[in-house]
Amino acid sequence: MTLRLSLLLGLISLVPCTLQAQILQDKLEVFAGYSYVRFHNTPSTSQNGWEVSGQYNWKPWLGGVGDVSGVYGQYGGISIAIHTYLAGPEVNYPWRISPFAHLLLGAGHRSGSGITDTSFAYALGGGADARLGYGFSWRVIQYDYLPTHFFGVKQHNRRISTGIVFRF
Repeated sequence: MTLRLSLLLGLISLVPCTLQAQILQDKLEVFAGYSYVRFHNTPSTSQNGWEVSGQYNWKPWLGGVGDVSGVYGQYGGISIAIHTYLAGPEVNYPWRISPFAHLLLGAGHRSGSGITDTSFAYALGGGADARLGYGFSWRVIQYDYLPTHFFGVKQHNRRISTGIVFRF
């Protein structure tokens, strides 16, 4: 009887440790994936590339995100690249399917044929992550309104991304 009681108390004392480990599990997130941008200029073009972001969660529902992306394509017969460097807050609801929304501010850089320009950029959007297993999820979709202002002309771009999210 004493042995069973000791084992039961020992198991109960481990519960806070496993809960704490679960809370710490979701403090850091890293996303890496594919990104598609519809670059709205005259004429509009489609660009494909990558996106990487890191997030630190202060609360289970609130975090700070740093986001870097690069997309590549043709514009008027010239190969161009657009890179964005953004950061800002993100709110989410940590379920098995986790919806999120963010506002990221920063800069965009466009280059092609030796001509470059840098402008203010921001991403207003959101999406959903589907938890696949312990420590990783699939970002089913992320959709952002991503305006830029290259060469004195405003572009109303749209970005769609998908990929894998790793949680630490």
